[in-house]
Amino acid sequence: MLKEHPGEAAALNTAAPAVSLAEIRSRVTDLYGIEGTVRLLAGERDQNCCIEQADGTRYVFKISNPSESASIVDFQIAALNHIAGAAADLPIPRVVRTRAGQTRENVTWCDGSNTIVRMLSYLDGVQIKETVRTPEQRRAMGACLARLNLSLEGFSHPAASHDLLWNVSAAHRLTEQLDSLTDPARRALAGEFMTRFKQHVLPVLPMLRAQVIHNDFHLYNVLVAPEDQNRLTGIIDFGDLLHAPLVGEVATAAAFHMAGSEDPFEGPAQFVGAYHRTLALTEPEQEIVTDLMATRHLITALISEWRAVRYPHNREYILRHNPAAWEALSQMADLPRESARDRLLSEIRNGRKS
Repeated sequence: MLKEHPGEAAALNTAAPAVSLAEIRSRVTDLYGIEGTVRLLAGERDQNCCIEQADGTRYVFKISNPSESASIVDFQIAALNHIAGAAADLPIPRVVRTRAGQTRENVTWCDGSNTIVRMLSYLDGVQIKETVRTPEQRRAMGACLARLNLSLEGFSHPAASHDLLWNVSAAHRLTEQLDSLTDPARRALAGEFMTRFKQHVLPVLPMLRAQVIHNDFHLYNVLVAPEDQNRLTGIIDFGDLLHAPLVGEVATAAAFHMAGSEDPFEGPAQFVGAYHRTLALTEPEQEIVTDLMATRHLITALISEWRAVRYPHNREYILRHNPAAWEALSQMADLPRESARDRLLSEIRNGRKS
């Protein structure tokens, strides 16, 4: 699979590390001088752990996928440090340095494998996926993502333009995956949206604004306060960070708001409207943001089904967004592009005030 682009698919083709908790605890003590309990956190490509000290202080210890290059890790670290300086009130993880003052280290484990490790501060809060979604919460998310994007405006790094299959603006590179879908109806549905992307989106992308984006701002990666679930307390998982068209960021995030309401466009419209009031979408961006929202569901379906077959032990985690992706594509299939666009942009077109 994905023979045409082996380099960019490496992280998805390589299993996540599986270091023992005892070994992780020992290395954390050696590198950071931090002693505490270790528990695993969910992850698709990396091995992530929560380190908790006796006083309750917690950290996230990340063991990168063996295929992840040092330049990509450095890019993610640099971006976090940049955001911390540009918008100190945004709730993002902070980079924790080793006792030697380094932001990352290369570690050789007992099994002989070599990986890059780093540590981040732990953010408290409830994942939005565990809450009852409200219009206020969606609008808070939209405004927060816009502020995050504003903080990254002008930020650059040599590794920012790396290849990433989760880049919604490069969906055409997954065309070969259509043939792997065994259900004829799903294969036809996916093919329809791939054609729509190639015809209406791909030709105009080079003319649109591009910058470093989070690229994974969804219900698992945003935290809220338990006592006030409209107040955001954390933005996590910067592993899909890259330089790409800004509108792809908005579409990717909006796609995850289609579930949870009788009208599948109600939530995305609230999210996009709030984003636009903080960081306005241009007219050309508004024309294709709905197409890209559908494209996010398309690549979710294609990548997750392929990954689940390859790594059945992690199937539940890999397929967590798959049912919603197929449902969203089905909901959008019979709508004319213009109708879908107008429904998504209803708060922008109607001039709703904050």
